[in-house]
Amino acid sequence: MALSGHCMCGGVTWTYSGDIIRNLVCHCADCQRATSSPFTAFLGLRADELSWAGDIRHYESSTDTFRGFCPSCGTRLYFRSTRWPSEIHLHAATMTSPGDYLPDAQVFMQSRLKWLDRLPSTPTHDGFQRQPARRSGA
Repeated sequence: MALSGHCMCGGVTWTYSGDIIRNLVCHCADCQRATSSPFTAFLGLRADELSWAGDIRHYESSTDTFRGFCPSCGTRLYFRSTRWPSEIHLHAATMTSPGDYLPDAQVFMQSRLKWLDRLPSTPTHDGFQRQPARRSGA
């Protein structure tokens, strides 16, 4: 599947042509804090099949977890963890067509903000799944 995306200012672009490993909506406290939002939607991709153009900066948000962002506009692009060394978790909102994104599951539901309803017909889990069942869509 061919995908592409960019940051808000267009200074960082990406392309991907491999298989998607997972599409998750994460409600964990780390994602909430790092993205300044109640949850994040991301695509789990094979890091070696993702191509970048532009300047990307990183910071270590927690032990062995690194987050990438555009230094010009501040768009959060992805996170990587040594727990999944061959994967990169790309924020779905950076997709050229984010409306094509369809989550496979919601994770860390115990951290979901109470005023936020769960997504209907999307499986939920208390933690992070190793390999969730894939649904159709990006």
